[in-house]
Parts: sequence; structure tokens; C-alpha cells
Amino acid sequence: MATVVEKLIFFVCIFFPRLFYYYIDAIISAFIPAKPKSIAGKIVLVTGAGHGIGKEIALELARKGAKLVLWDVNKANNEETATEIRTEQMRREVGDVDILVNNAGILYGGELLKLKEAHIRRTFEVNTLAHFWTVKEFMPAMLEKNSGHIVTIASMSAKSGTAYLVDYSWISCWSIQNTCQSTEILVSASKYAAYGFTEALQEEILKLGKDGVKTTTVNPMFVATGLVKEPKDKVYPILKPKDVALETVKGIMYDQEFVYIPRSLNISLRVAGLFPRKFQRFLKAFAEQGIKPQYDPHCKSD
Repeated sequence: MATVVEKLIFFVCIFFPRLFYYYIDAIISAFIPAKPKSIAGKIVLVTGAGHGIGKEIALELARKGAKLVLWDVNKANNEETATEIRTEQMRREVGDVDILVNNAGILYGGELLKLKEAHIRRTFEVNTLAHFWTVKEFMPAMLEKNSGHIVTIASMSAKSGTAYLVDYSWISCWSIQNTCQSTEILVSASKYAAYGFTEALQEEILKLGKDGVKTTTVNPMFVATGLVKEPKDKVYPILKPKDVALETVKGIMYDQEFVYIPRSLNISLRVAGLFPRKFQRFLKAFAEQGIKPQYDPHCKSD
């Protein structure tokens, strides 16, 4: 155990100087951002690219000159096997992925005690476990080259759990007629997991000494894509998929580890962290942020 003198030396000689340095660095970066990197010619894989946010991200990346590979939600139960098959085919056709955008997801939107086990499992297969399979397939080549970017489309529900989104926890999706699926989203439990996965992944990458491989986690508020019947928010406007796409691509080009949409959420979260938990809940209730339950137990889980 460190002595009082050793602790004092640590704080005076290491802690406070390093803290001051990083504050200055953050302030300079905020007002004088680094030059954006070019993504022209980069091979970019976007999952959940059929509609909504994924579609808009793909379109924006195409405008920047990226070479796109577009995947949508796979209906097969074994996501890992499906990922391996598609990966081998893709490598033969276009090569290794430079930028991976994990965007695909599904949402059921109901009370926990009413959710069927199959629907809960399917939510985590698509919204969380699929990230493991795609990263395991595409990150090795990135590490070998010490160059690449992994993007996670999470949600503000990954920072604040939301009722009726216990399994999923946020909402911004396109509704497929006569099914209960969506092709992109933002979520609570499964999105908390995706957020934590990417945060831990970034630390692991740095410990491997591969600082050329970047991660970006995108956390939007509610997005108007048609899946959620009645999203509510008195404070922030309901976002459009293109709003999210523009900020996501900007985050990629500037190597931003976290992107909050709207950007003012970045400050709001820091301030809210100083408040008592009960007061945070009061503010959320006052803003009427959330959704009404819309779960259909007859939804197909495949």
C-alpha cells in the first residue's frame, strides 16, 4: 500500500499535471479540430443498410467516395454462421473492410413481463451479438494494417434506460409491413451492451498498440423512421435519419470516439451526471421522453 508521501508525490507530480494537460488538449481540440481524414476509396461495410439511418449513412458515404458493401438484417437464426459465409464471399469480391458500420437492429417495444423469450433472444442476437461476429471477422485485417474504423450505432437509451424498451431501448427504425421487424435502431439493454462492447473494444485495441484502428459510438435521440408509433420528447426535436447519417460520417472523418445527436447532449450528459438520480428521473419525466408500449406477441422472431 502506498504511503502518504507516495500518494502526495503521485498527485503533485503525475495526477494534476496530466489532468491539466488533457484539459488543455480537449479545449484545443474543441475549438481547433483536426483535419478530417479522407474516406474516398475506402471499403465500407454498413449493416442494416436497407432503410432509414443505414440507408442514409450509405448514401452519405457514397457521396464521400467510399466503396460500399451493404448488408441488411439476416433472417436466419445463426447470425455467426451467416456472417462468416457473407464475409468470405465479400472478401473474394471486394477485399478487406476498412470501415465497419454496425447499424442493424430490431425492436419490439413492450413491457418486459409480456415479452416472449424468443423475441428477447432475437433482439440480443441482432442488436448485440452481431457486433461480436462482424468485429471478429473484420478487425484482424485492420489490426494487421494498424488502420481501420469500427462504428457502432447505439442510442441515447444506452445512456438512460427507457420504459418499454427494456430489451432494446431506443427507437428509430423502419417498419416492414406485416412483420414486427425494423432494420435500424437505438436500444436499452441491448444498446447498453453494444455501447459497452465498443468502449471496451477501444481500450483493448489500444492495449494491443494499434492506435491506427479507431472506434466511434453514435448515440442519437429519437429518430423519425416510422417504427415507433408515438415517440415523445418535449425538449429535443425528433431527428431525421439524414441528421444521424451526417453526424455519423462526420464522426468517422474526425475520428471521434463518441457522437451524441444532437451535439448539445454531450454537455447535457455531463451536467446531468452532477444531479441526484431522483432529480434526473424528474427531468426525464418532465420532458416526457419515451414511447407508448406497442408490443405484438404474435410477431415472428426470425
